[in-house]
Amino acid sequence: MAPSTAPKRITVPEIRARKGREPIVVLTCYHAHTARLLDEHVDIMLVGDSLGMVMHGMETTLGVTLDLMILHANAVMRQAKKALVTVDLPFGTYEESPSVAFRNAVRVMQETGCTAVKLEGGTRMAETIHYLTQRGIPVMAHIGLTPQAVQVMGGFRTQGRSESEWPAIEADAQAVSDAGAFAVVMEGMAEPLASKITRQIPIPTIGIGASPDCDGQVLVMEDMLGLNPNPPRFVREYAHLGPEIETAVRAFAADVRARNFPGKENVYAMRTAAAVKKG
Repeated sequence: MAPSTAPKRITVPEIRARKGREPIVVLTCYHAHTARLLDEHVDIMLVGDSLGMVMHGMETTLGVTLDLMILHANAVMRQAKKALVTVDLPFGTYEESPSVAFRNAVRVMQETGCTAVKLEGGTRMAETIHYLTQRGIPVMAHIGLTPQAVQVMGGFRTQGRSESEWPAIEADAQAVSDAGAFAVVMEGMAEPLASKITRQIPIPTIGIGASPDCDGQVLVMEDMLGLNPNPPRFVREYAHLGPEIETAVRAFAADVRARNFPGKENVYAMRTAAAVKKG
C-alpha cells in the first residue's frame, strides 16, 4: 500500500513544545474556503466566537450559541488538513459547572472533529480547565481582555495598564497553566505585563494586543485583511480587501445597468445538430 500523502495535523504536544522557540501563527477562521487558503500557513485556526460580530453583525459575542459555533467549525474542518483547529466555547456553555463545560466541549469535539476548545477566564475557570484536561479535552485558555465579560469590564478595556492590576492577571496566567491548559491567549494587555507573563509560565502565550515577546500571535482574519472599517489599534492590515470589494461590486453593478454583463463569453450557445448527434 502506498504511503498516505495527506499532511499530518499539528498536535497539542507540538504546540506546547514551541514555548520559547519558533513563534506560533494563529488566525481566526469561520469558512471552508478561507480554511483552505490558511491551512498551509498557520499553526492554529481558531474558530472564535468573534464570528458573531464579524459574520453575523452582533454588537458583542454574547449572542453566539453552541449550534452556531458547531456550524462554522464544521465548515472549517472540511478544509483544514494540517492546522490544529480550536473552537471557542460560547458564553453560557461552560461557566455553570465543570460537568456542563465537559458535556458541551464533548459535543463540539464529537460533532466537528476539532482538536481543542478555548474558554475565557483565569483563576475562576481553573477548576473547569483541570476537569476538562483530565478527561481528555485539550484546552486553550484566554485571559486579559475577555470579550465575554465585556459587560462586567465596562467595555473593551485594555488590562494591566496600572501595575496594581498586575498581580491578579499574573495569578490568572499561573492558574490556567497549572490547571493544564496547553496555551493561553492574552488579549488587550499592557505590553510589559504580557512580556513578563510570557517569561513566567511554562506554556505558550498567544498575544493579541499584547507583546511581541509572546510565543505566538493571533488576529481576526477579517481585521488583518482590511475588512473591518474600524480595526483595533493592535491590528496590522496586510491587505485592504474592503475597498477592493466595494470597487468590484460598483463595477459589476455598472456593467449590469449598462447591459455590459453578461457578455458573449459568459453565456451558453445552442448546440449544433452535429454536436447533438455526436453527443
